[in-house]
Amino acid sequence: MNWLALVILGVIAFVLSGPVGMLGRRSGNGWQWVSAGVAVAGGICGLVAAFAVLLGSLSDTLTFRAAAPALTVNLRVGPLSAFFLIPIFAIGSLSSIYGLGYWQQSRHPRSGRKLRFWYGLLIAGMAMLTLCQNSIDFLVAWETMALSTFFLILTEDQKPAARQAAWVYLVATHLGTLLLVALFAILRVISGSFLLRPLPPGQVGMGLQTVILLLATVGFGLKAGIVPLHFWLPEAHANAPSHVSATLSGVALKMGIFGILRVLTLLPARPPAWGISLLMLGAVSAFWGVLWAIAQHDLKKLLAYHSVENIGIILMGLGLAVLGEAEHQPIWIILGMAGCLLHVWNHGLFKSLLFLSAGSVILGTGTRDIDQLGGLAKSMKITAAVFLLGALAICGLPPLNGFVSEFLIYLGLFHTMARLPILSLTAVILAMVGALAAACFTKAYGSVFLGTARRVSHRAHESGPTLWIPMSLLAAGCVLIGMAPSLVLTPLMHATASWSGQPSPGLASLVPVKTISILGVGLLAAFGAGWVGQRYIFRQGRNGITWACGYIAPSSRMQYTASSLAQMLLRALGPLVRQRRCEPQISGVFAGPGQFETQASDPVLNDAVEPVWRRLRSMLAGGQGFQRGSIQNYILYMLLTLLILLAFTLPLAMLWKWLF
Repeated sequence: MNWLALVILGVIAFVLSGPVGMLGRRSGNGWQWVSAGVAVAGGICGLVAAFAVLLGSLSDTLTFRAAAPALTVNLRVGPLSAFFLIPIFAIGSLSSIYGLGYWQQSRHPRSGRKLRFWYGLLIAGMAMLTLCQNSIDFLVAWETMALSTFFLILTEDQKPAARQAAWVYLVATHLGTLLLVALFAILRVISGSFLLRPLPPGQVGMGLQTVILLLATVGFGLKAGIVPLHFWLPEAHANAPSHVSATLSGVALKMGIFGILRVLTLLPARPPAWGISLLMLGAVSAFWGVLWAIAQHDLKKLLAYHSVENIGIILMGLGLAVLGEAEHQPIWIILGMAGCLLHVWNHGLFKSLLFLSAGSVILGTGTRDIDQLGGLAKSMKITAAVFLLGALAICGLPPLNGFVSEFLIYLGLFHTMARLPILSLTAVILAMVGALAAACFTKAYGSVFLGTARRVSHRAHESGPTLWIPMSLLAAGCVLIGMAPSLVLTPLMHATASWSGQPSPGLASLVPVKTISILGVGLLAAFGAGWVGQRYIFRQGRNGITWACGYIAPSSRMQYTASSLAQMLLRALGPLVRQRRCEPQISGVFAGPGQFETQASDPVLNDAVEPVWRRLRSMLAGGQGFQRGSIQNYILYMLLTLLILLAFTLPLAMLWKWLF
């Protein structure tokens, strides 16, 4: 069977899902269900084809020839592209179902139809991106994905915060696109073709190859959210609709990782410095991402910073694999790349689950401010349960999927100790990141779901089945990979071999997957026994409100807020996290009510990007005088431009001789 044709059919279905949803009335929900059905059908087609290729079916290639080489379309589905297609189609389908309840057309008549239109284009653009074998096709798919993301962030365009986030994203993504144009132009000059194929060894010097990798790292890193290129990400993910945030964080960021992987396959040399640089860059991103997340009080912004953290973990695995190729260490290659790719899947599962759970909280309470939430586990039991599972998975705790992929990276880093012992320090950083993530989600889960309900939490209600069914399926995926990692070994081996271009040692011989499964079953059984015992056997006959240190009539104001719960840790971290403290001023005999609050700002955006942007705007403001609305002036500008171009086109000496 032609699996590529089936993938293209899935892409077409997502493209059509938007126009199909526009057929109905603005106030009706009927065609929204048809649109979601078309998207899910396309997702199933794409998933079937991607899994078939990953499990060993032959790769397919399709070429549409044109008179101009730049217009020729070259598509191919291979193991590496199939690996990235699976989260694209899976999360795209589940988020389409989620949108039926979260963003109903009848409740959002102004924005519902345009959201579905751009969402279908986003999924189609990402899927086509993985198939493109031509740099022109790649850039078209990349720009389709970028513009669709811009309009999705701008869904609630009546809100200033959404407009600001969309504008910052648009500037960042097009800066990345300019770097990618330069990257592909260099490759075109070297190879003489627009096709993305490996460069012959010895044809390109190491300096030029390093420039190519640097352009790829910055250009694709702006999309992936690598520190310090992440400045657009927190606000964009926080202001987009929650199922869009789930797709952007769980899938779209990985397109940056895919781009770096794709460029690395084109370069013949991979020196150790490249691997060490990627490894260090990943460690910095992981550490600073989780550090900034701890200081956040916006639930979705907190999750967005954890995306920066997990992109750093993925980059650490990639750096280890590149270093393994440079040092001719197959074990480093297989463990690093397997950890990198598996964390692409795992992060897509648990981060999408967390964003969808946050959307359920927002739908049930009307706010995403953690300090205003509390006690939701009593009224939103399903949401509380799946959020807890996603929090445990993102912290890398067994028996869930986040533990398995991080364990692979740990094993690879431990194997470097005999040859490069200094790199074992990155394992310490990874462990520290896991501990900080556990502290962050202790704050988030405790403040949102535990304790006594605060003011807005009293009206909270559980979400409908169109929301909790996708969340439950994502939670099941987290458990399945964590309990049975042997299921993903074959896809990982095929994708790793496709990237490295050479057979790798068996992953099963390097990772104790049976032991992981046995321990996972044991932990799950112990948890189940403890839950049953606490609920049915040792249960006390009296229920009460949350304990409040002996107070007779405790209130929600007496419990920890997100600011106070994280304050001890943030104070210990000191200058690493810049925050502004708002402490109550106690005065008088009978002091009035006060509130303690901390606010953290992103240092890259506020201290680097915004000052440069303001200075650039002030410099360009001087050029506004040229825009006078006078046709004569515009004709003069055109004439001067033509003369300048003519001076560069003709030899200057000939031009001088002709003039004088």
